[in-house]
Amino acid sequence: MLKWLWLSMLIILLDQGTKYLAEHQLQLYEPVPVLPFFNFTLAYNTGAAFSFLADAGGWQRWFFVGLALTVSIGLVFWLYRLGSNALWEAVAVALILGGALGNVIDRLWHGHVIDFIDLYYQGWHWPAFNIADSAITVGAALLIIQSVFGKPAP
Repeated sequence: MLKWLWLSMLIILLDQGTKYLAEHQLQLYEPVPVLPFFNFTLAYNTGAAFSFLADAGGWQRWFFVGLALTVSIGLVFWLYRLGSNALWEAVAVALILGGALGNVIDRLWHGHVIDFIDLYYQGWHWPAFNIADSAITVGAALLIIQSVFGKPAP
């Protein structure tokens, strides 16, 4: 199922392209309203999800790069070992792989992850995120759905 690596590459390209646009069109922490629940807001995250370890002093950059690269190698092997009947599992793994590598590129080039999607309700804002984060979330959700509702492979 390595044929699904094209999806990982597409996610990386979309992620990096939108981050480039965000950095060149938005001002840091200045929201641009799009819908009543959605802004574009440029933000930098030196930590992991929800800014976990963002203030850890710098070592977390290399920790998250190493962790993501290790996981990415595992995901490529996972794809390689999948049978041709594991379509949704392959899609899920490819989405997670593309998202992980999209954020690794940011950490290596910028020292932080570029976020720009800001969802909110009244005064409550979800932490800003990006296309890579979305791909990881959708991929993980697909794996969970597949494991709960999918038919066991013959």
